[in-house]
Amino acid sequence: MTLTLGHFLSLGAMLFALSVIGIFLNRKNLIILLMAIELMLLAVNMNFVAFSYYLGDMHGQIFVFFILTVAAAESAIGLAILVQLFRNKSTINVDELNTLKG
Repeated sequence: MTLTLGHFLSLGAMLFALSVIGIFLNRKNLIILLMAIELMLLAVNMNFVAFSYYLGDMHGQIFVFFILTVAAAESAIGLAILVQLFRNKSTINVDELNTLKG
């Protein structure tokens, strides 16, 4: 059995749907929210790589490289902010973090 573009796109769609469900079902824990956002980015990246491979074009894979670079920086900054919030508030519950309101 060979894997077609439809297999990769359906897997990417399932991962994307799983991450959207994770965001909407769990709005209390910041770590799980960050993990769901990263899963969403990886699902989109898999679609980029699949299209790039099946179209024979390297632009999608180069774009994925830049997306992964930005996602790594975003997760590092997000986790640093999360650590500081936990040190100051002793919680990572989103409902109790009301000091960020403008």
